[in-house]
Amino acid sequence: MKWITLYLLTLCFPTTTAGCNPLDVIKKCQDEEPERWTRCYDDNITECRPLRRASGFVNVDLNPSVQAELGPTSNHEVRIPSSALQRIRRTPSEETVQVVASVINSTLFQRTPRSRGRSIIPQPTVRVEGTVLRGLVLFVKAGSQPVSNLIEPIQLIFKHTEKENNGTCVFWKEDETEWSSEGCSTTKTEDEFICSCNHLSFFAVLVNPDLKVDEDHVKALSYITYVGSALSAFFAFISLFVYVGLHRRRSEKALSIHMQLTTALLCLHLGFLSGSFWSFLPDENKYSWVCGGLGLFLHWSLLATLTWVAVEGFHLYLLLIRVFNIYVRRYLLKLCLVGWGFPTLVVAICGPLRVYGRYTLKSRDSNDQTSEICWMNSDIPQTKLVTYITVAFLCLVVLYNTCMLLLVVFKMRELRRGRGERESSDWKKMSKEKESRLWKDGATVLGLSCVLGLPWGLAILTYVNLPGIYLFTIFNSLQGLFIFLWSVALSCKSRSENNSSVRDPSTQKMMTTSFNN
Repeated sequence: MKWITLYLLTLCFPTTTAGCNPLDVIKKCQDEEPERWTRCYDDNITECRPLRRASGFVNVDLNPSVQAELGPTSNHEVRIPSSALQRIRRTPSEETVQVVASVINSTLFQRTPRSRGRSIIPQPTVRVEGTVLRGLVLFVKAGSQPVSNLIEPIQLIFKHTEKENNGTCVFWKEDETEWSSEGCSTTKTEDEFICSCNHLSFFAVLVNPDLKVDEDHVKALSYITYVGSALSAFFAFISLFVYVGLHRRRSEKALSIHMQLTTALLCLHLGFLSGSFWSFLPDENKYSWVCGGLGLFLHWSLLATLTWVAVEGFHLYLLLIRVFNIYVRRYLLKLCLVGWGFPTLVVAICGPLRVYGRYTLKSRDSNDQTSEICWMNSDIPQTKLVTYITVAFLCLVVLYNTCMLLLVVFKMRELRRGRGERESSDWKKMSKEKESRLWKDGATVLGLSCVLGLPWGLAILTYVNLPGIYLFTIFNSLQGLFIFLWSVALSCKSRSENNSSVRDPSTQKMMTTSFNN
């Protein structure tokens, strides 16, 4: 009689809900616990067993001795190794393990801002954010207890198209209401993102993720930029006097080119500082033509700096490759026409198009703050085209000058090798003089890399991690300081050569030239 009673109670009050709709579970949980609905969903979804196969939902009992493979949709697949299933089951006598996999709309996962005063644990300084692939989140649960720290990870497969260049596997952290990649690794194939995770949760793939920087780091980077730019303007101004003094002692085309580059760099930092501070004015509409003029000057000085950096690379090419029998009529005049004429021509074309004005820049921080600068009008559609052309010109200059720097290293190695063979065939017995030459060569390469504008190439690191953003900001805001150090090195070398009759031929060729007018 007792067993019959239990059987009748089971029929009247089943532990699982047959014929339920998984969407109803989500709606019910959101009504009951709108802020913690994911926890409610995790607790109640195992009881839902639809009479028919529901799209995007699977609830099955599986044998733990074999690997589980589930496909809630044609674009999603779950693979749980047998070792994980055996660990998940409550007792070794259990023959099956309940596994649930469902696909949920990503719009239900919203970040909720939290007060700083309530936060005891320091927040992460870098967050990976982006667009959820196909706008769908994959939920996976096995057994009745939370699963974490699996020795053999589960695999979640998300199919993608060619439009998604990169992506990151993440899971939803309910306590912090944000996506996290902790415990998950990402493998990308031609048509799939394979996520290997050591726990079960709500998973997604964030495609084309952006690096987010906290507000504190945004302020620190801003201070570094403004202070570094002011120092660069100051040292670039001093460098002009150093180059003028050197040019009086020995008239060389390389010194004249350095002077032109320093002048362009001085204009660039002055234009950046003036454009930044002018945009801080409270009245945005008053004197808008001034902001447009400052934006034009900033663009012109940037193009002039890049052009003269390219001229430095071209001059270095003539020095290293075509050393003999070179005669260029009015060589410096032609370089000036290119160095100052090209940027002038570009801004003369862009100016009538009303491209220049107040530019709104979105800071990549967690609060999506914005800042403004007098650069190019962000409301004009032509701004994107001009920006793409400027960035393309920057990339070409950096690529060309990188090749020139590699030629410098190759030539210095050749000269050192030939000089070493004449002096001694035993490299292990290197004298202190040779060691000092190596240090000089290293300093020469570092100086040339700054003169050739290679720090601009660090821009690619700003899309990698936070230290990359700091490196780019520091090196490019202090270019004027590096130019000053290069001018001091040239001045010291000139004095040492005047006081000594012995000259180092390799470094001499790298730092000086003697083209005729």
